[in-house]
Amino acid sequence: QVQLVESGGGLVQAGDSLRLSCAASGRTFSTYNMGWFRQAPGKAREFVAAISQNGYTIDYAASVKGRFTISRDNSENTVYLQMNSLKPEDTAVYYCAADLTFFRIRTTPDYWGQGTQVTVSS
Repeated sequence: QVQLVESGGGLVQAGDSLRLSCAASGRTFSTYNMGWFRQAPGKAREFVAAISQNGYTIDYAASVKGRFTISRDNSENTVYLQMNSLKPEDTAVYYCAADLTFFRIRTTPDYWGQGTQVTVSS
């Protein structure tokens, strides 16, 4: 199994950028597919982005394509979410997730972090 800890959230203005980090510990990090989800107040948790073990397969939600970039550094056991051109509708708690099967990243990942708050003011 793997333990996940997110960091990098905060309060920014519309148009600003943030980079979220998710540090993983436990069994071999490179065997896990990684993903990001977010949940706004009163809304269901939604998929944001995913990246495969070797970083070659990447998937984004339509709402963030062209603005967000997911990446990973297996030597640092860390996955990142670079968020540019932030909008008020991006405000949410962002969660890091991990699973050994790539397709499950968009549905029911096995492991979750505690979440980090991102607030974008207008």
